[in-house]
Amino acid sequence: MTHTGGLVYVVDDDASVREGLASLVSSAGLTAKTLASAQEFLAIPRPDAPSCLILDVNLPGLSGIELQQELVRGGVRIPVIFLTGHGDIPMTVRALKAGATDFLTKPVDDELLLNAIRQCITSQQMFDSLIGVEDEFIDESIYVEEEVPSHSGFEQIIGRSALLQRVLKMVETVAPGDSTVLLLGETGTGKELIARAIHQHSQRENRAFVKLNCAAIPTGLLESELFGHERGAFTGAIAQKIGRLELADQGTLFLDEVGDIPFEIQPKLLRALQEREFERLGSTQTRKVNVRLIAATNRNLEKMVADREFRTDLYYRLNVFPIRIPPLRERKEDIPFLVNHFAQKFAKHMHKNIEAIPTQVMKGLISWEWPGNIRELENFIERAVILTRGKLLEAPLEELRKLDDGEPAIASVPYDQEEISRIVKETLKALHDSKNLDDEHARRQREEIVHALIESKGRVGGAEGAAVRLGINRTSLLYRIKKFGIHPRQYTQVD
Repeated sequence: MTHTGGLVYVVDDDASVREGLASLVSSAGLTAKTLASAQEFLAIPRPDAPSCLILDVNLPGLSGIELQQELVRGGVRIPVIFLTGHGDIPMTVRALKAGATDFLTKPVDDELLLNAIRQCITSQQMFDSLIGVEDEFIDESIYVEEEVPSHSGFEQIIGRSALLQRVLKMVETVAPGDSTVLLLGETGTGKELIARAIHQHSQRENRAFVKLNCAAIPTGLLESELFGHERGAFTGAIAQKIGRLELADQGTLFLDEVGDIPFEIQPKLLRALQEREFERLGSTQTRKVNVRLIAATNRNLEKMVADREFRTDLYYRLNVFPIRIPPLRERKEDIPFLVNHFAQKFAKHMHKNIEAIPTQVMKGLISWEWPGNIRELENFIERAVILTRGKLLEAPLEELRKLDDGEPAIASVPYDQEEISRIVKETLKALHDSKNLDDEHARRQREEIVHALIESKGRVGGAEGAAVRLGINRTSLLYRIKKFGIHPRQYTQVD
């Protein structure tokens, strides 16, 4: 039996909760199946893979998190929404680390839950239907659109992969408090963007966000840069200087590359964080400070502690709420959206009109491992836009096939071609499906365009055109008209 609207399993030991959730799911045109325990879920035959699994965290016997871990070990891919009566941070973190798509607290807001279910179903259906792209897509292009998919509240962060969603869920969880956050990830993965997102979603969002790259400051100047100094504190100190710690008072201090802080400065930083006080160099006056610290590093701090290169007590003070930022090679689903974003960005700066990215180019970009992560991809797309002479992005893919020493540059373990095809087809479906109006937002957008075309009698551009009425530029409107299969000429005679 096929459930075209989506099959949702509800696992909760409370019968009234099961019935309420089943009714809500059914009201949205979906099929609901209810179970009282994790053991029941594992025991029943499932001829159709569920589109979504709603799990109570505190189930009798096998808990919801343990069930999710069991599914992961068995290679079963099901989007999971956890429900709990206790929305505490440790439980949320455990759920997210277990692989949850979302984590909601009872009593659940109906609209929030339905939105989460729709996201799960969309993700699962795309994954199921896009394995093994057909040759018919080989000559298609992915059209560059100005509205690149991002997450609500995180407009600067591009992508829709499950790994990125998990990171942003952890950001939403920790941001409102004042806990120290440690961002772990390779160079170029976007740690500063995540740090800024935490600040912008915190109670300090209207206060200063002060950044200090500990690796970019010479060792002899780092202490002064961090804590400040008085005039005459050392040779060359001809004026008083306020340090970054003091500048961040009441706001957020972001210490990037914290693993590069010299060992001899670490005790002073530890004291400032624990006691919220410090002295400028050359001063005996103790100053109080109230900052929220976000630290980031691409180094293995645990190994540094074991090698006595980093203080154990400082490590524990920083490692209150660690968030690992995945490298780009682990979230290749986001590459097409990042490429689209950077192509649009640089084309606008260079006054070029790039309308599409050839599918073969996108396949080449997805197949590369991007050791420099998002920063490397951004620089490559900038170079590609410079080289582009027409409306199709011309990417120098041959550069990705060679290392500096002439060795092949493709990773030692090539990315599975079927997976690459899946990602490309997913992007085509997401950005270039002119008939896909199932989404309510898309339907409303189509209706607004049709209404504007009726009022403008089919005119797209010009002072009285539909683009002006909608408040968007002509290129964006033409893209949406093509996307939704609208024919402006049919509205020229509408009264």
